Amino acid sequence: MRATVVRRTALAACAVSLTLLATACGGSSDADADTDAGGGKNDKGAATSGSSSAPTASAKALSTAELETASLKQGDVEGHKVAEAGPDDEVPADGLKADKATCLPVVHAMYGAAEAGSKATTKRKVITDPKAGAKKSLKDMTEGEAEGALKAAFDLTSTLVALNAYEGTAGPDTFAGLKKAAADCAGGFTATVAGAKQKIVSITEEKVTGGDESAAWTLIQEDEGAKAPFKLVALRKEGTVATFLSFNLAAGQDGGAKFTVPTEVVAAQAKKLG
Repeated sequence: MRATVVRRTALAACAVSLTLLATACGGSSDADADTDAGGGKNDKGAATSGSSSAPTASAKALSTAELETASLKQGDVEGHKVAEAGPDDEVPADGLKADKATCLPVVHAMYGAAEAGSKATTKRKVITDPKAGAKKSLKDMTEGEAEGALKAAFDLTSTLVALNAYEGTAGPDTFAGLKKAAADCAGGFTATVAGAKQKIVSITEEKVTGGDESAAWTLIQEDEGAKAPFKLVALRKEGTVATFLSFNLAAGQDGGAKFTVPTEVVAAQAKKLG
């Protein structure tokens, strides 16, 4: 893997998710699996669309304080760093658009934007701890060793986790709306994020379990011929809908074959939601 290829992948990734990959992209200029998220009570018998349990009663929205308690914190996910998302990580909902109106819920989920009816929102950034650095300096490595070191340096998965609390049936309705949008937009669409165009060429459903309902997808983004995979997960527990958007900078080099849904992050969040 050449440094120029790494650079191109990193730049393409940054173009897709300016906030999610801010840390990973900072120093980059030079240089479909079955999953079980765990933490749910209905893990058995999950279909391709994920686990599903129809609400039996209208849910009461968690308060802001309750949602903060249920949100991930440092130490909740082994081998990962967890931090609160700040103002620089926010993309206002009115800055998110799609060329096909039916695809807008997918864009909202990618950036953790709330749908109508949300009573409280929290966001976290979760990034895998970097692997141990190479024991040799770059100048002392063979070409193969250097390529391996570069790939390892980019083998970091970043996940934006958003929790939105809804009242009544708004949570289940939001989850159902996202699933419908992902199915309707499987052939791709173009999003506009803070004025920048982003082309999603395909959405493929994956398996995931957890919460009262859950679903997962692989989204393929294309920028100037370079393709990069993203993982999008949605999980509902009563009136709270959690969304997870994950990206791995190294994944573009193998077509995303080794990049899977971050089940440990999903499981940790599902556990905290109860």
